[in-house]
This record gives sequence, structure tokens and C-alpha cells, in this order.
Amino acid sequence: MKFLTSFLAAVLFTVAVSAQTVDEIIGKHIDAIGGKDKIAQLKSVSQESTTEIMGNSTTVKEILVIGQGYKTETEFNGSKIISCLTDKGGWMINPMAGGANAQAMPDEAYQNSKSVIYFEGGLTDYAAKGLKAELQGTEEGSYKIKISGGVEVFYFIDTKSFNLVKVIAKGEMMGQQIDITTTFSDFKKTDLGVVLPYTKDINMGMFQMTQKTSKLEVNKDIDPKTFEMPK
Repeated sequence: MKFLTSFLAAVLFTVAVSAQTVDEIIGKHIDAIGGKDKIAQLKSVSQESTTEIMGNSTTVKEILVIGQGYKTETEFNGSKIISCLTDKGGWMINPMAGGANAQAMPDEAYQNSKSVIYFEGGLTDYAAKGLKAELQGTEEGSYKIKISGGVEVFYFIDTKSFNLVKVIAKGEMMGQQIDITTTFSDFKKTDLGVVLPYTKDINMGMFQMTQKTSKLEVNKDIDPKTFEMPK
């Protein structure tokens, strides 16, 4: 009888999941993190984080101007690693890879990563960007949503809190295509009223790091020259 009860509960849960459309789930996610009006007011996010990389602690600065550009600066072993993407292209500086000067980002790497210039990669307004959303059931307590229309990205929305708790996207490391899994936690409401994660765990296979935000500002004025590639 206990087995039958568990089986029926699983069936009912599956039916409940399938009864919800992907837009309904994304809508509940939008409500959970502040609502459509608050998200529409979000123009930029600036944050500083402490990151653990291979047992070493370092500082990461991130700047996002939604729809325009995203830039990260990482201090590591006395060097500054910079990655920048805009709506037109990307560039990077990586002294650890022998590149002391700014180099244009290869097109494939740019195409794989360009969604970072949008809030949550465009999940909350995928249709406006010509993308397609598909609900692929549940996995480990989260709704699994595939966003396609270019590079496929998988988003996981918690079935109870409706927070975005994980993203799996394609990336490149040492010339090899890899899956990058980012798990989000420690959600806090910003001054604007939009809920954002303050901790990110990033898994790139043989390379993992934990990023904890120490300072976060929303709608700070950002000079457009911030995203220009140095000559």
C-alpha cells in the first residue's frame, strides 16, 4: 500500500507539472523575484565578489548594462584577467594565456556567451528576443527549461521558491567545448526590489569555483567606454 501511495503521488505530481505551461512557470519566477515592473526598471548591475579558485582567494568585479554589455575583471596571481561582451562582439585580456594585450574574442566563443548581456540570459523575455522556450519536466526539485534559437541553454527554476537555481550553458576552455554549470543561492532583495543571488558555484568539469558577492549596486551609471576594447 505504501508503494502504491508513493506511485500515485508521483503520477499526480507529473500531471501537475505537465498542466503548467512554460510561460506560467516563467511568470511565477518573475513574480517571485520582484515582478515584471521591477525587472523593467533594472538597467545595470555592478558587483564585487570574493572567489575561491583552486584553493586561492581572489577578487572579481562584474558590470552588466542590460542589453549593452557585460564585463568581468579577475585578479589572479598578480595578473588581471578581463572578459568583455557587448551586443556587437567581445574581447579579452588573459596574461595567464600569454595575452597581455586585448584580443578579439573568437566568434564561436562570443556566440556561446553573448546572452550574458541580458538579465538572466533572456529567460524572462525570451520571446522578445526571438528565442524558444521548452519545458522539459523536472529534475532534482526544479523545472527544467530549454531556451533555444541560437545556442541552447538550460535553466532550472525551483518548484517551490520559483527562484532560478541553476543554468547549464556551453563554453570553451583551452580550445575545448565544455558544459558550464552555474548554481545560484543566497538570494537577497536589492534596493530596487529585485531578488538576485549573492552566491554562485561554477563548475567547468576539471575547474570549479565559488563566488560570493560582497557588494552589489543596481542602476549605477556606467560609462559606455567601460566596454570599449583597449587599443
